[in-house]
Amino acid sequence: MALKGNLRDFSTTQLLNLINLARKTGLLVVESKNGTAHVFFKEGRLTYATYGGQDGRLTAMLVRAGKLTDAQASKINEQPEARNDRELGALLIQAGHLSQNDIVASIKSYVLDVVYRLFAWMDGTFRFEPSQLPPNDRIQVKIELENVIMEGSRRIKEIERLRDELPDLDVTLQFTDRPDARLRNINLSVEEWRVVSFINPKNTIRQIAQANNMNEFQIRKIVYGMLQAGLVELMTPRGQTTPSSSSTAQVTAASPPPKSGVSKSLVNRVISRIKQL
Repeated sequence: MALKGNLRDFSTTQLLNLINLARKTGLLVVESKNGTAHVFFKEGRLTYATYGGQDGRLTAMLVRAGKLTDAQASKINEQPEARNDRELGALLIQAGHLSQNDIVASIKSYVLDVVYRLFAWMDGTFRFEPSQLPPNDRIQVKIELENVIMEGSRRIKEIERLRDELPDLDVTLQFTDRPDARLRNINLSVEEWRVVSFINPKNTIRQIAQANNMNEFQIRKIVYGMLQAGLVELMTPRGQTTPSSSSTAQVTAASPPPKSGVSKSLVNRVISRIKQL
């Protein structure tokens, strides 16, 4: 299927419907001002995806899922033998920290996040390259497109609502009274803790999102939830009328997020096993 065009004429929903109904195998490349996404399909099912400059390696997916810290992932990535995701996944399972379900769930979450971004893209170009598959070493999943289309459509409506509730991301956040006591009584996800760790008068919401590699939907949803729970309130940076959002170089964490369950000794054991391959 030689297919290419513009998102103004053919939406993400229509593209996915077509690939699903035709049970196509190949690569969909979508480019816009927001970035570039590479999405792979096999017989009409979603199997793998990458976004922007991200290489889509397993370590990046595990960091995003809170299974590895950035430091642990960097240490593992320094080993040339660790570039094979399949072998690395097997080593992590054998080491006893992650299960196969943990790895598959992390990959699915990463892939779906890439695809859900596309539903909000109203302008850009796309092309479908038949029969093109991901690199052989990458771990692929199988996700039914009907569920993706339904969830993507629901998110579009939620994105519109969140934009109405929280239109400006170039403002900062501050904690309300006694944040420590409040936080102890609330169960936060790893991503929510990461946002909490960057809340200070110097960081705008947009900068916090960029520092944590979150899209606008994710950061708006988390911040809106915290606002509703009375944990934080909006403020404007002192001495600034228009906060800068062009760089995350000055973004600093107010407190460290919860540590990943992967210990340093486990990472060292994994690296030792990698060297023996």
